[in-house]
Amino acid sequence: MGPQGAGKGTQAQRVSERLTLPIVATGDILREVARGDTEIGRQVKSIQAAGQLVSDDILAEVIHRRTSESDCTSGYILDGFPRTLPQARLLDSIARTQGHEIVVVSIKVPRELLYKRLTGRRTCTGCGAIYNIYSQPSVQENACDLCGKPLVMRPDDNEDAIAKRLALYDEKTQPIMNYYRESGRLHVVDGTGTPKAVFSRVISVL
Repeated sequence: MGPQGAGKGTQAQRVSERLTLPIVATGDILREVARGDTEIGRQVKSIQAAGQLVSDDILAEVIHRRTSESDCTSGYILDGFPRTLPQARLLDSIARTQGHEIVVVSIKVPRELLYKRLTGRRTCTGCGAIYNIYSQPSVQENACDLCGKPLVMRPDDNEDAIAKRLALYDEKTQPIMNYYRESGRLHVVDGTGTPKAVFSRVISVL
C-alpha cells in the first residue's frame, strides 16, 4: 500500500521476481473478465461501459477466482485491492479459505517528495518508458533514450490534481490502515532513497 508516487509498482515487480509470486492486479483482471463471454464477464462489461465501479461482491468473486489458480498456491501480491474496509474484510474471508495469511506493507514517503516524483514524471509516447526530470532524466531533453519519441507529462500529474488524488487516498485508505494496524498485520516501510534501498526494507518484512 502507499499513495501515488510511493513506488508500489516498482516494489511489487521486484518482490514478484525475488519470491516468484504473481502480481494480481485488479484492473488487469477486470479487463480480462470483461472480454470473456460469461455471465460475470457481461456484468463487468456493462458496469464499466456505464462508467460505474464494480461492486465489492463482484470484485471479491473475480479476485477469488484469479487467486485460486495454480500459480497463486504459494501466495500472491495484490495490486489495487483492497481499496475499502468492506473489501479488506472480504479479502480476509478469501485468504482464510485458501489457507493464506495477509501481510500489509505500507510504503511511506514525505508529501514534498511525492509531489516531486509525480510532477517530474515523464512518459514516452512511443514505448511507454518512464523518466523523471529530477531523479531519472533522459539524456536528450524531452526525448526517450530507448526509441527517441517525445516524452509527455500525464494530464493528472499537475499539482492541483495530485493534491486531490492524495487527499482521496488519505480519506479512503485510513480506515484500512487502522484495520490492519489493529490486527498487527501492518508494516510501515520508509519509501525514500533508491528503489534498491526501499526493496531491501520491503523484503526484510516479507
